[in-house]
This record gives sequence, structure tokens and C-alpha cells, in this order.
Amino acid sequence: MTFFRYILLSLFGLLSFSNPQASLADSLAQEIDAIYESKLKDLFLYFHQNPELSTMEHETSARLAAELNALGYTVHTNVGGTGIVALLENGDGPLVMFRADMDGLPVEEKSGLSYSSRAKQVDPNGNEVFVMHACGHDVHITSLVGTAQLMVQKRDQWQGTLMLIGQPAEERVMGAAAMRADNLWQRFGQPDYAMAFHVTSAIPTGILGASTDSPYSGADTVDIYITGVGAHGASPHRGVDPIVLGSQIVMGLQTVVSRTLPPRRPGVITVGAFHSGTKHNIISDAAHLQLTVRSESTEDRALLLDGIRRVAENMGRVAGLPDDLLPEVVISNESVPPTLNDKSLTERVMALWTDHFGEGVLFSGERLGMGAEDFPIFTVDPYIPSLYFAVGGTPPEDFARERAGGAPVPSHHSPLFKVEPDASVTMGVEASVTALLELLDS
Repeated sequence: MTFFRYILLSLFGLLSFSNPQASLADSLAQEIDAIYESKLKDLFLYFHQNPELSTMEHETSARLAAELNALGYTVHTNVGGTGIVALLENGDGPLVMFRADMDGLPVEEKSGLSYSSRAKQVDPNGNEVFVMHACGHDVHITSLVGTAQLMVQKRDQWQGTLMLIGQPAEERVMGAAAMRADNLWQRFGQPDYAMAFHVTSAIPTGILGASTDSPYSGADTVDIYITGVGAHGASPHRGVDPIVLGSQIVMGLQTVVSRTLPPRRPGVITVGAFHSGTKHNIISDAAHLQLTVRSESTEDRALLLDGIRRVAENMGRVAGLPDDLLPEVVISNESVPPTLNDKSLTERVMALWTDHFGEGVLFSGERLGMGAEDFPIFTVDPYIPSLYFAVGGTPPEDFARERAGGAPVPSHHSPLFKVEPDASVTMGVEASVTALLELLDS
């Protein structure tokens, strides 16, 4: 039993004899702790020490498929690449999908953990790189197996069909689209509800994060290709300098959010890369800007993308370029819409979690940053009521140490990233199982 959970059970133990809900919660927590000690602890270590890059999760997929198959699920592999669909039919009722992403990142782990990843893999460009679960996907797939086992053991408490998805390539926002392109719903059925969670180092262990609006932003990858006129660096009047033009575009983009979106609606335009030129005294004839764009709605996305195109093209006109040589704005197919939780479903499950875990289990702080997810590719078209929630992964004492001037809690995608696996995995399983039993109520 995790230390945090032990404290909670100790605090509320006196109530369990008179409160059936508390007794059920205690019983479920004990079942999960037993599964964690007998299976999930070692499984987490395997996944953590053997991460694989996006679209290349062959061993991860095989191990996850084997675990689910051993529990009695009908497992389909190679869906959209390395994706997995596992089905457990249990009479008439709704079809509920729960997804876990599988891929790691090209990061060398420097967390200092005794079980740190030292794995390497050849990436799609032919480079050998270190690989690390620097975003917690090892927690997700380990919890999925725990959830799968509990749902088998509790078949007498629910009715319908449970669909578990092991999704590849979330880090490159490609996996969900690949599975949909492989006729996911046509082959296995369109869910009535869809759920997923993300462990987060920004929330203490024992706490869940859920909101009735947008837990993750929409994201677009945008390229701006600038065509200039090359010249000698000593004769700039003989050319059109794409570096100067690109710089003007970068500065012009800083006004798109502040002067296009209403003040209380968030948006981000970040120029992450600027490439041009080969030598000190040569004015190049081309430049390339790489952008990430974050938005919270379809309407705001259109405003931002239109603003980028307007700034780029008209700055080209300011530089004297003819219309056929204006900067070209290209939006890649890696774009994802905002993750939007279904209000009715989310309120229903949040109330359930409060009853089950007790008051204070839900995170009350504000969402910082505009991270994105490809989970809505599953749920937007056609619309499927969905809930994407967060599971706290950092021990409270680590936040106290940071507040006292100690080492900061590492962020996701950092080589220092780490979460406390016992509390994260078990809380992920318990939150998932309680929600699934509610939605598959017999």
C-alpha cells in the first residue's frame, strides 16, 4: 500500500464501519495494492527501462498485448502501426474506450533513479539516440494493465464492452490519426464514451485533475518559407534580405495574439526555429521559420492562423516582393484540435471521485501552459463524450522542498523528469476503475 494511501485510509478508517462508500473504497484500494505488488511494480520497471520512440514501439506493444491477452481480452495488434485494441465483452450495455499512450522520447535520462533508462534506439533519421519515458507514458500503460485486471475481476459489477487502446506516437501527434485511418471505429465499434489520463509532475500524488472545459490546447505546426533575392553582404541594396524580412515577420507575429484574440482568451505563437544563410558576407536567398501555435477553440485557431498568414504575406509586400514571391505559410498535418471534456460526463465522474476518495481529491489550481494532446482525434469527429483527466505524480514533500529553496520539481520532457510510480500507478488504476464501473453500471 502506498504511503499516501495508507495515511488517507488511516485518517478515515474510523468512518469505514458506518460508511459503505468508505468501505468499498478501502476494499478497492487494497485490491489495487495487491496487484501492484504482485505484478505492476515489475511491469512499470520494464516499461521505464525499455522505452521506444514514436511509431517504433514494437517491444512495448508486444508486451502490453501479451499482458492483456493473458487476462482474457480479445487483442488486436498492428492497428495504425504498433497500436493495440483489446476488447472485453460482458453482455449488453455501452461500449467504453480507455486509451493509454506508449511512446518515449529521444532524451537521455539524468533523473538519478536507480532504475533509469539507458536504452538507445536508431531514430527514423538513422541516428542512434538515448530514449526515455520523459512524459510518464510508462505510468499510463502500466495502469492500463492494472485497470484491465480489476475490470476482469469485477465482471459481476458491470455490463457492456470495455475497449482498451494502446496508442503509438502520441509525442509526434500521429498515433491517434493513424489508428483512425486504419478504420478503428468501423472495425471495432464506435465507443459511447472515451477516457484517458495523463500523469503529471505538476500535481501532488493522491490528487486528480479534471475540468469541464479544455484540459489541453489545440496545436498547429506551421512553417513559413521566405524567398528573398541573394546578394553580396556589402551590397544589400542589390537583393531582398530574407533574414531581415524573417525578423520583421517574427516581431509582427508577437502582435497577433494580443491584437487578434479577445483579452481573456489564451493563445500562443512561438517561433521555435529560424534558418537562413551560409556565410558572414552573403545575403541568402531564402529563410525558413518553424512555429508552434496553440489555441483553445476552432474559432481562435482560425483567427491565429489567418493572422500568421496576414503578417507573413504583408511583410513580404513591405519588403517589395511581388505577389508570386510572397512568404508561403504551410500548416502541417500534425495539427490537433483542443481536448474538450464533455461537461455532463465530467461533472458526473468528478462527483463520483469526490464521493469515493473524499473531499479535496480534485486539484483546485489553475492550468498553466498550453500543452497539446492527440486524444481528441478519437473524439471530435464523430463526437464521442469524453473525459481526459490528470493523476498527480510528485510527492508533496518535493513541492515543499522546492518552496523552501530546494531543487525544483522537473518538468515533463526534461532529462530530470521523474514521478513516484507506486502512488501514480495505483491512483491511476483506482480513478480509472471507479469511473469505468460508473459508466458500465449494470
